[in-house]
Order: sequence, then structure tokens, then C-alpha cells
Amino acid sequence: MQIEIDSNSGFCFGVINAIKMAEEALDTNNKLYCLGDIVHNNMEVDRLNKLGLITITHAEYFRLENCKVLIRAHGEPPSTYEYARKANIELIDATCPVVLRLQKRVKTGYEALSSDEGQVVIYGRKGHAEVNGLNGQIEDKAIILEGPEDLSQVDFNRPILLFSQTTKPIDGFTEIVEEIQQKAKSDVKVHDTICRQVSNRVPKIQEFAAKFDLIIFVSGKKSSNGKSLFKMCQQANANSHFISNPEELDEKWFENIESVGICGATSTPLWLMTKVADTIKELVAE
Repeated sequence: MQIEIDSNSGFCFGVINAIKMAEEALDTNNKLYCLGDIVHNNMEVDRLNKLGLITITHAEYFRLENCKVLIRAHGEPPSTYEYARKANIELIDATCPVVLRLQKRVKTGYEALSSDEGQVVIYGRKGHAEVNGLNGQIEDKAIILEGPEDLSQVDFNRPILLFSQTTKPIDGFTEIVEEIQQKAKSDVKVHDTICRQVSNRVPKIQEFAAKFDLIIFVSGKKSSNGKSLFKMCQQANANSHFISNPEELDEKWFENIESVGICGATSTPLWLMTKVADTIKELVAE
């Protein structure tokens, strides 16, 4: 049986950088807090927890003092930094550079719009860490759109400044842009802030998925990017299965199968996809 791991799958730059910074900090200090899961993959989180990384909620963070805390790639609102200064918390800031630039653009754009009573609109998932960080730049005054169904929140008589969460699909953003431009009765400024390192994986993963009899997609269940990319795999290859760890593999899937492709989300570590490949080899050898 041919088994191949997709070379384009796995951690994006922002996640690689965050994990590297966590590992370096843990080399000199066996206790480091992380504000939220460093990556939406339970097995990678568990690996880092064993090294001393302690995942905390925001409620827990605002009770800490005199310690080290990692800010993951998603970024954080200004309130997180303000509290760190008050509580003598050393922040290790692993905010993705793409997200950091977007935070500054949202803040600058909002300040420029304020005199015209304009609206900052963000296409993204409500409650997502990156979106919370972006909205926090402007005191949570942005309008968050998860899809066209949320457009009723927008006042089309007022100027609109539109951004996107970096990991959202381009086609979804395009749909939002078209809807807004059709309905707008005032100025609309559109900023396509989708990370191309992430979005370019869609055509690549579909091309990869189409080459095999069976696709095993590996991702944490919390990953928005994982859910989105898995749908793309299914479009290209109906015989696709979503798993989070090798124990979820079913040997029945591999009956009369000659080729298997293994791919994953931007939050899926290569070591986990390799482990899945090794487990498949063991299953078909039995």
C-alpha cells in the first residue's frame, strides 16, 4: 500500500514560532503559563504540558502575578498587556507577525473613521482568540460577521471599513464583500487580510486529496482551520476521514485500498501525521 504525507500540511509559520518560543523558555524555566491552547491540537498541547507548559484561561490569567506567560500566535487585546504591567508578569509574546500587523491596521483604521461615524467590520468567528484580540484594539466596538446572515448588524448608511480574520476562507470573504458593496449607501473600504500561507493550502490540499483512494485528515477538533480544510478534502475525495489521533483509525477503512494520503491543518504537527502513517502500516500488516 502506498502511504504518503502531504508536504504542504502541518504547522504554519506563526504556530512554529510560538512553539519554538515556548520550548526555548521551558529550557531555562520548567514553569511557563500559556494563555489558551498554544495550538488547537490536544496531542501537541499534551506534549508541551509534559515539558512544563501550563494552559490557562483568561479568568485564571487575571489572578496571576510575578510569573511568565506566553501569548500564543492568535494575539491578545491591550487589556492583557495592561494587566501584565500591573501584576509584574513577564510576557513572552509569540503573536504572529501577520496578526500583529492586522491589529495595528484595525486600530489605525478605527481612529481615522471616528470623525465620520464609520464602522469597523470584521469577517471572523465570534469568540475566536484572534478576533477577540482584533476587537480589543478598538474597545470591542467592531461588528463581527460570521456570514451573510449577520449583515443585519451593519448600518449601510454609514462608512464601512472591512477586515478579515487571517484564517478565514477567501470565498467566504468574497461573498461578504459583494453583499456589503451591493447594499452600501456610503463609503466602503475593503482590506483583504487573509493569510495566504493558510488560504493557499486549499487548492494544494484538494490536489493532494484527489490523488489517493483514501484520505486521512488529522486535526484537533477545536481547529477552525481543520474543519474548513477537511471540507475541502471531502469535495476532492469523498473517501476522507477526520481523526484527531491514531487510535481513531478503523482498519475497515483500508480494505481494498491501494493508496492513502495523510494531511492536516495548520495546527497539526508533523510528528502526529507520521505516527498516523506508522499506525496505518501496522494495521494493514496484521
